[in-house]
Amino acid sequence: MFLKNAHEIDYRIFGEEMQFVEIELDPEEGVVAESGSFMMMDSGIKMNTIFGDGSNQEKGLLGKIFSAGKRILTGESLFMTVFTNEGHGKKQVSFASPYPGKIIPIDLTEFGGKFICQKDSFLCAAKGVSIGIEFSKKLGRGLFGGEGFIMQKMEGDGLGFIHAGGTMAKKELQPGEVLKVDTGCIVGFTQNVDYDIEFVGGIKNTIFGGEGLFFATLRGPGTVYVQSLPFSRLAGRVLSSIPSGGKTKGEGSILGGIGDLLDGDNRF
Repeated sequence: MFLKNAHEIDYRIFGEEMQFVEIELDPEEGVVAESGSFMMMDSGIKMNTIFGDGSNQEKGLLGKIFSAGKRILTGESLFMTVFTNEGHGKKQVSFASPYPGKIIPIDLTEFGGKFICQKDSFLCAAKGVSIGIEFSKKLGRGLFGGEGFIMQKMEGDGLGFIHAGGTMAKKELQPGEVLKVDTGCIVGFTQNVDYDIEFVGGIKNTIFGGEGLFFATLRGPGTVYVQSLPFSRLAGRVLSSIPSGGKTKGEGSILGGIGDLLDGDNRF
């Protein structure tokens, strides 16, 4: 009989634009999450901050230190939080989206026990799922991939949850089929997908295209999840609209920033 390492959790996803996922835990079941994603929980669930990712694969202090060290490389905290049902009967704990988008459940048993995702898309997972890093073996991905030299991976036989900004598109690639994607718009993909970085090409595209110099090429077979609103793009739009001198940048002027200079709004 096959014995699962990860806890078998049930879940429900609520909402449309700003979703949250409610995890139902039987007694002694647990879920691991990044700090900052917690929303609410029933009485009887214990919250415990741990060193590393909380997977059952960690053996001893050295294994935990190595796991935590890998998380530093992805820009994440040394610690994660485990929520365990220590009460009687079923209990619920909920985790919220960080910004408008969709929460995607990933059943690792359907993807060969491994799924690769952007480092900031992971939300939570059943305890026993290992959250580590996926190094690129190609130099181009490391130099020009944006998010991309170090990506996160979920490994195990349980459920994990990732978040896609805006609207999510799921693409099923056939063997040899290629999908070209903005590097920031990749949410995640299965382990069989070959991922590389390609130069846009063309002087006009490079100088005036406004879409960056590189995009990602994903070659099948496999499943790819794409987001319409990566957080970096959302943050960039917000920053570009921050009011300056009491009015929005370039507001009411076809000259924009030059108009502000002529108006005397930029003082030295």
